[in-house]
Amino acid sequence: MSTECPEPGPQGPQGQSLRPGGQGCPPPATPVPWSLPRWRAYVAAAVLCYVNLLNYMNWFIIAGVLLDVQKFFQISDSSAGLLQTVFIGCLLLSAPVFGYLGDRRSRKATLSFGILLWSGAGLSSSFISPPYSWLFFLVRGVVGMGTASYSTIAPTVLGDLFVRDQRTRVLAIFYIFIPVGSGLGYVLGSAVSELTGNWRWALRIMPCLEAVALVLFILLVPDPPRGASEKQGEVAVGGPRSGWCEDVRYLGRNWSFVWSTLGVTAMAFVTGALGFWAPKFLFEARVVHGLQLPCFREPCSSQDSLIFGAMTIVTGIIGVIVGAEAARRYKKVNPRAEPLICASSLLATAPCLYLALVLAPTTLLASYVFLALGELLLSCNWAVVADILLSVVVPRCRGTAEALQITVGHLLGDASSPYLIGLISSALRAGRPDSYLQRFLSLQQSFLSCVFVIALGGSCFLLTALFLDRDQVQAWHPGTGTPDSEDPESQGLLSGTSTPAEDP
Repeated sequence: MSTECPEPGPQGPQGQSLRPGGQGCPPPATPVPWSLPRWRAYVAAAVLCYVNLLNYMNWFIIAGVLLDVQKFFQISDSSAGLLQTVFIGCLLLSAPVFGYLGDRRSRKATLSFGILLWSGAGLSSSFISPPYSWLFFLVRGVVGMGTASYSTIAPTVLGDLFVRDQRTRVLAIFYIFIPVGSGLGYVLGSAVSELTGNWRWALRIMPCLEAVALVLFILLVPDPPRGASEKQGEVAVGGPRSGWCEDVRYLGRNWSFVWSTLGVTAMAFVTGALGFWAPKFLFEARVVHGLQLPCFREPCSSQDSLIFGAMTIVTGIIGVIVGAEAARRYKKVNPRAEPLICASSLLATAPCLYLALVLAPTTLLASYVFLALGELLLSCNWAVVADILLSVVVPRCRGTAEALQITVGHLLGDASSPYLIGLISSALRAGRPDSYLQRFLSLQQSFLSCVFVIALGGSCFLLTALFLDRDQVQAWHPGTGTPDSEDPESQGLLSGTSTPAEDP
């Protein structure tokens, strides 16, 4: 009769029984490090970038056909503005849920469900008749829920496919599609509406593109173990899970995450205010200069929205590339390069934005130049802040961390800044004569609050730099040592090879 081998305990096998013939129990199997061929990783990244493009096109496709939507459903401007509020509100409510699922369940299955959810909701919204405008608002919220899944989980998948320098470059490309997708949402909506004569076809074309994206995602994107790009075997091969409250407490003690999230919130505040109010500000500046007649009857035709949209796309692409490449190169000299670059760009944005505002009544060309420069500097940070989060948070919490950063950034940032800027402007106008000059000056002076907020954001990233080294050590090698960028196992991750462990 043979002797059963005991199950290994927490500290290894509790004694070793002998089989007949003097043979001992075989040693427990060592988990094989997860690896992926380089070409597979880049194909997966390309698919994720394509889906990200469609994700942000969904954010702004309604804005491209907003006047048509208003006429079709017979809704006022305030109700039309509520469409984006419902979209962002549902995104905020569902982001923590998807973050929780992304840390504990299959990320591929969760993302597939999210893509299916937002594409199905978008298609169904194109068949809603005018008496059911409330249903259109509701379905728009469902689209926001679907996009929350992707914004929350997709960066963590990229973080587990690529090692440090490669990850920075890939994230830069991934975040380029935020401004590109936003601009193409405007273009696709308005172009399809003009070509077909029916704005609803814009919502029917998008699901066709998203169906292709879903098939490519299922076939070509793997679901890497959490922490696969770092040497954290206990996490990558299925380490112990933690509760959501425990994850939140950990993130609250992670000062690099806290301060960088506040910096991202400041960026979102200014970006949201510019995206909503800058075209109107530039339109009224042209009226003050006598280059544009005042708008007495809606809809108001203005070229400023198209100019600002094109400016956003171009500065977004250039800014993301420059910021990511600067961070990649400067990290070789200074390990705190990423938060320092973010702080420098935001502190430089403040005077650019100030000059764009104060020079608008005097010289419109200079205002455009400084506004474009400010947007360029803002865009330098989008990929870098994502890399900061992935480097200072342990893999088991990254989905939750992305969700919390998205929630805080949108709630205190671009979800509130347009309303606050408008509120300040209305308060200033209340005590002034009703003229176009005074309307312009009120909006100009309310915009100055953005200068103060963006300077605060730069200060938050300076504080992030103080805690970065400590939090990176805890995230990459909890309690064991320091990060090692030359780790052979990490370097072999993408090539499909790994360094075999030495026999004891």
